[in-house]
Amino acid sequence: MAKRTSEAAGTGWDLLIHDALVYDGSGRLPRRLDVAVREGRVAALGEGLDRHQAAHTLDGAGQWLLPGLLDIHTHFDLEVEVEPGLPEAVRHGTTTVVMSNCSLGLAYGLLPDEAGGRDDNAIVNCFARVENMPKSVLAAALGERVDWDEPGAYLQHLDTLPLGANVVPMIPHSMLRIAVMGMEAAVRRAPTDEEVARMCESLERAMQRGYVGMSTDGLPLHFLANDPYREVAIPAQHASRAELAALCEIVRRHEGIVQFTPNAENRLATAQLLFMSCGRLHGKPLRMTATAAMDLNSAPRAYKALLGLSKLINSDFMRGHFRFQALSAPFVMYGDGATAPVMEEKPSFRQLAAIDLDDRQARQQLLNDPAFCEQFRQDWMAGKFGWTLAHLRRRLQIEPELFARKLEEMTMVSCPESRWNGENLQSLYERLRQFQHTGGREGARDGAEAEAFRRFPDPADEADFLLHLLRSYDREFRWSVITANQRPEVLKELVFHPQTLPGFNDSGAHLTNMAFFDGNLRTLQLAQQDGSPTLMARAVRRLTADAADLFGLDVGRIEIGARADLVMIDPQALASYDSEACTRLIHREIFDHPQMVNRSDGVVRSVIIGGQIAWDGEAFTPEFGQQAMGRPLTRRGTSTAAGGETPAGEAAAADAEHAATLPAAASA
Repeated sequence: MAKRTSEAAGTGWDLLIHDALVYDGSGRLPRRLDVAVREGRVAALGEGLDRHQAAHTLDGAGQWLLPGLLDIHTHFDLEVEVEPGLPEAVRHGTTTVVMSNCSLGLAYGLLPDEAGGRDDNAIVNCFARVENMPKSVLAAALGERVDWDEPGAYLQHLDTLPLGANVVPMIPHSMLRIAVMGMEAAVRRAPTDEEVARMCESLERAMQRGYVGMSTDGLPLHFLANDPYREVAIPAQHASRAELAALCEIVRRHEGIVQFTPNAENRLATAQLLFMSCGRLHGKPLRMTATAAMDLNSAPRAYKALLGLSKLINSDFMRGHFRFQALSAPFVMYGDGATAPVMEEKPSFRQLAAIDLDDRQARQQLLNDPAFCEQFRQDWMAGKFGWTLAHLRRRLQIEPELFARKLEEMTMVSCPESRWNGENLQSLYERLRQFQHTGGREGARDGAEAEAFRRFPDPADEADFLLHLLRSYDREFRWSVITANQRPEVLKELVFHPQTLPGFNDSGAHLTNMAFFDGNLRTLQLAQQDGSPTLMARAVRRLTADAADLFGLDVGRIEIGARADLVMIDPQALASYDSEACTRLIHREIFDHPQMVNRSDGVVRSVIIGGQIAWDGEAFTPEFGQQAMGRPLTRRGTSTAAGGETPAGEAAAADAEHAATLPAAASA
């Protein structure tokens, strides 16, 4: 006779999932169990639990039951305001999302403008280019919704939304700088000691209220979107080492986490930030995570150096607590003309990218400027020939750029010349050159293509070829490129390496440029393909308990008393799932704009958040997005209630004493 193995006090369950193969997040091999849920918590685990005690049952036979998956690098801060259910994350089994990455977020609400008022201009200025979001989309998402001006009130605001997934906001460093200094000062000058002290005081209050930590940024692709700042990096990138050190010390003392994007062009500054994690240097470790451990096409050996550096930081000697995030898929990026993250890597590319998305006339004017065209040619051809340092770095495959600028790596996705759709740009360029070299006798496939070729400059080098595509088709010239993670064996090594965690899905950002909402499923698929039950259990742990522990969250496990955030997966459907074939560009009504998404329908059979069924395998339940299932999460031992749970007794006294020393510490 089957017996119950463990059960919380009380009788009667809201939901019973029976006969599932349960991966509990611990890394142990799975067991076939029944899982009972009562009042949003796991109430019982065992074999043969009495189904008559449950108001509802789910058949788990032949299915995997996992803790709800965490997506630790998202930019859902704006989307959660207009569609709090976050359906594009939840349908893939994600029940907790970490927001406010890369120093951008809404914790400070509307930020001060130059006239002393508050408006959404600074938010739009920061988000538009970094996340490749149209300003109209950003303005619609903000609307009249933002009525808070400090991080504590933001947590309370999130608590009023009918959340689908749990959301985990961080303190965004760029917004913190603007809130204290104003936009002009935040990007034009160093802060005063008093301003650094105010930043520290604000971060201190936020950490006391339960924030998990702070995000900052150094990626040299992140620029502001509005005049007069279009050539200026976002505010976090203007912080000094002393400012960062002062802020990191506050996060360290509260045992929070710092997320950052490193600057590959300033390796010394990146190393200094990384070593702030080390307990050997700073008394105790600081939890840190950074993007991203990837197998770059342009620098195929670079990932080994990253893993080696991380191993040093986390060694017994240095006593760090650091993890790189690894994308669990080939890094496929799409561009709409000049609109793509990689188009911020060279000066002329940035000039095009800085123009508002809907301002085609301004792009045309620039694309017809001879001086710009010459600069574009120099940037596109940089390092491809000649006795230069750039050429040597390219030959040695140690370029710092993500985008290798190789036509053979670029694919035409769509353009008005539909015959070119799906074609490699190198093959198209070679046919054009043959057509021009033979005076039109050879190269073109038909008369229509010959007519299209006659419109190109003659002769055309690679730069002329691309400039013509941009002039002729603007954002209707849609292309894709895989910049990293093309070697399956290296991808698997990165995803399961002890110095990494799966992440960097960038969910909610780059609306038409990438779609990795299903990154967690692709991690599970990699483990499944290996055929090792041990690796599968490890994969589940990395997506659940390990990620939760890194961010200090009380989620990620199936155990008595745990939040009933659960996902049921069909292993047969997962094995045959083709993510790239299920990636599509759809019109999102909430944005009134297209967005790239994934559709893994059939793989995820059920998503349960806070004990409520959100996704039934085919559709969202009527309650989803209408009533709260998830909630804003804070660090373990804290609450989103007003003021949070601050330390008591001597700990509180120590906090007060520390706060009194902040100005001196900040100017050290």
